[in-house]
Amino acid sequence: MKTQMTFERYELKYILSRPQLQVVLNAMEPHMRRGEFGHSSIRNLYLDTPDYRLIRRSLERPVYKEKVRIRSYGRAGIDDEVFVELKKKYRSVVYKRRLSMPQGRVFGCLQGLDAWPDTQIGQEIAYTVEYCPRLAPMVFLSYERDAFRAADGTDLRITFDTDICFRRNRISLDSDTAGTPLLPRNQVLMEVKVAGGLPLWMARLLSEQKIYKTSFSKYGAAYQTMAADGRKGRLTPFFRDFSIPLLPTPSTPAVFCFVWLRPCSWGLCSAS
Repeated sequence: MKTQMTFERYELKYILSRPQLQVVLNAMEPHMRRGEFGHSSIRNLYLDTPDYRLIRRSLERPVYKEKVRIRSYGRAGIDDEVFVELKKKYRSVVYKRRLSMPQGRVFGCLQGLDAWPDTQIGQEIAYTVEYCPRLAPMVFLSYERDAFRAADGTDLRITFDTDICFRRNRISLDSDTAGTPLLPRNQVLMEVKVAGGLPLWMARLLSEQKIYKTSFSKYGAAYQTMAADGRKGRLTPFFRDFSIPLLPTPSTPAVFCFVWLRPCSWGLCSAS
């Protein structure tokens, strides 16, 4: 099956209890099938400026907003294929563009050492990176996801995310998923993704179970948690500036980390 690289849809989010999750799964059984990735352990690196311009703007709920991230479905080394995703939202409609590239090349493009693919999506990502020239990975965010698609071939997609957590150190896709949780363990984030309206069975289910739409951004929740810790005096700045790129040697594994050095650039370094 060819992986979809462009999306235009509504994304509706709901916080479920574990009992509600089971009710929803039972109701879905005649209508939904496992999706392309089925169950996956998703890792994300969210790119932002040193002052978190993109997420602060997003939390203001403007008519238009965007996020940039690097995503893998499981651990990803320097030579593994990952997704670079540009996610935009305009008047409640989500537009997502993504590229699949080796992780090493992604960081080469971000550092200006390599060119983005000469495609429409590549040009869109290149423009965004040029418009925000100090973009760097600011947060690692992971979760376990179960994905489903409509059995009749329509555009309905439903995902369930658990163990949603983030951290500001060890910002690497080639790492474990430990971090600060964003939801209690007895709660699940359900996302319903559809180009048009909800099917009748889904709308009826949500109404009967009193499951209401919520506004929940994973990266937004992570930033708000960091900001709250900062106000309480517990937040030690991890990014004070960009770092000088240090490429990994053949004898050491590559991970992403950052040192507080000038000039304002950043990149890869090797772990001891």
